[in-house]
Parts: sequence; structure tokens; C-alpha cells
Amino acid sequence: MKLLHVGFSNSVSIDKIVAIISPETAVAKRLRDMGRESNNLIDCTMGRKLRSMVLTDSDFIFLSAMRPEALMQRMERPGTAEEAVED
Repeated sequence: MKLLHVGFSNSVSIDKIVAIISPETAVAKRLRDMGRESNNLIDCTMGRKLRSMVLTDSDFIFLSAMRPEALMQRMERPGTAEEAVED
């Protein structure tokens, strides 16, 4: 299973990622509010400024302090995403 490092020792399965979006849009703010209400919001910013939101197919939303462009580059370049042992 390949994992995407989203900052501060937190990772998300690349296979589960649906989108990586910027948090400034009205839609992103609504998604964040809905995720908070349904307990599907996972804050990986460690108190830093929110710069991107990672949406997954299991309705979880990961908040990251990394820019969307940086996360996309990590996904596209081989060897930059963390790899874990398959079960």
C-alpha cells in the first residue's frame, strides 16, 4: 500500500484519495463544516495554517499544512510517497 505523507508524521493511503483541494473556496468551507459535524474531519496541521484538504472515498477529510501543489508532486514522483508493507 502506498501512503502520501501529509505532514507531521501523518499519511493517507493514495488509493483512497479522491481530491486534494484548496481550503479557501466556499465549497471547501462547507465540506469542512460537514466533516466536523459528522466526525470525519482529521486535522493534521498541528496548529499551523491550513493550506490543503485531502478528500477520501471513505468520506474522511484530512486537513494539511502543506500546499496542494506539494502534495500533488509527492503523489506523482516515485519515491517521494512513503511505502508501507502490504498485509
